[in-house]
Amino acid sequence: MDLLTANDVAGEYPASYYAATAKPLPVFSPAKGRIDADICIIGAGFTGLSSALHLARAGYRVVVLDAQRIGFGASGRNGGQVGKGQRLEQDELETMLGREHARALWDISQDAVQLVKDLCADMPDCAFQHGLIHAAHRERYVAHEHSYVDKMAAEYDYPHMRKLDRDALRDLVNSDAYFGGSLDMNAGHIHPLRFALGLARKCVDAGVQFFEQSRVTRIDRGTPAHVHTADAEIDADFVIVACNGYLGNLEPSVAQHVMPIGNYIVATEPMDVANMNAVVKNHYAVADTKFVVNYFRFSDDNRLLFGGTESYGYKFPRDIAGKVRKPMAAIFPQLADVNFDYAWGGTLGITMNRMPHFHRVSGNILSLSGYSGHGVAMATMGGKLAAEVIQGQAERFDIMANVPSQKFPGGVALRNPLLIAAMVWYSLRDKL
Repeated sequence: MDLLTANDVAGEYPASYYAATAKPLPVFSPAKGRIDADICIIGAGFTGLSSALHLARAGYRVVVLDAQRIGFGASGRNGGQVGKGQRLEQDELETMLGREHARALWDISQDAVQLVKDLCADMPDCAFQHGLIHAAHRERYVAHEHSYVDKMAAEYDYPHMRKLDRDALRDLVNSDAYFGGSLDMNAGHIHPLRFALGLARKCVDAGVQFFEQSRVTRIDRGTPAHVHTADAEIDADFVIVACNGYLGNLEPSVAQHVMPIGNYIVATEPMDVANMNAVVKNHYAVADTKFVVNYFRFSDDNRLLFGGTESYGYKFPRDIAGKVRKPMAAIFPQLADVNFDYAWGGTLGITMNRMPHFHRVSGNILSLSGYSGHGVAMATMGGKLAAEVIQGQAERFDIMANVPSQKFPGGVALRNPLLIAAMVWYSLRDKL
């Protein structure tokens, strides 16, 4: 099944809240004929846009190809949460990789959050909103949440988190579903499509050439590499593959490690301030501890944006609103009948261990993907790290690339049914 067209209309953004509230860019024409570039980037999401921006500002001739539109994929559809750290917590990374490697990953993640803040600073429609709550959906998880706050302050010099007991969390998130958690005031949230389009505007100012509706059909390795679309061939000294969940079989060595899944979000009708504060205070974002995470926040026009539920077939459900209403009503019964103005789905890329998959396909072809729902900051940073490699500084890219990345059992052909079985098990575990 073709994920680029299975759920969407070619050349059109989904009917999401983000698409309705972002200032669109003019349409860029498809690539045609023979094109020469220093860098060819495949995919105009956060990774591709960030790498294009950093390389163009360093003086490279950069071409970006997207099979649909800039920010069309997960970068323009996600929950907008900009979280601390990597997708795995530091104690897990220390056990997996040792303290030194884990610390290096933490430092990269902190630079990633700051990078997003810096890039947002001159985007008037994309302010960074501080405050991200991690909410424990089981009482037995609260002790770990609180000990983690202590660990990060004592061992990582990170004083931005505070513990929330059940009463403190209930004061901020008006739900009986949670037993405590933590609040990180250095993390936060943004409007993701505005951020993607803002990055693209910076890229245009820096001289980047964009080609939309230019699906890449083949990459021929060599020096230079040759990137093919239906109507063009791009010769480039370096290629960056930044397709994430929409990779398909373009690069099989990556597809074995990265699995596309669907995730879904709704936007309610606008609420008045009193009703907002009766749900979540202070415009904080919230993510919970479920394996299939529920995440929510208020938009700047006072709509609750609630995301959750996943699907492992490639088609989105017919009734996205109904699918998301169920977990939202379980957390906020007072909103069981609230009107939804928007409901949409997106495809993201996950890995077996939920850590990004950074990979050298060949000497001059890099791939970055598999952000596993933690990509706003890390995908933006990934683009910068790819740019560093091309400029001769590979240390930080290699720190990410040296995290072990398992192939999905059964390879591309069997990863979907096996993942479905695993997700059923995790879903049952969440209910215990």
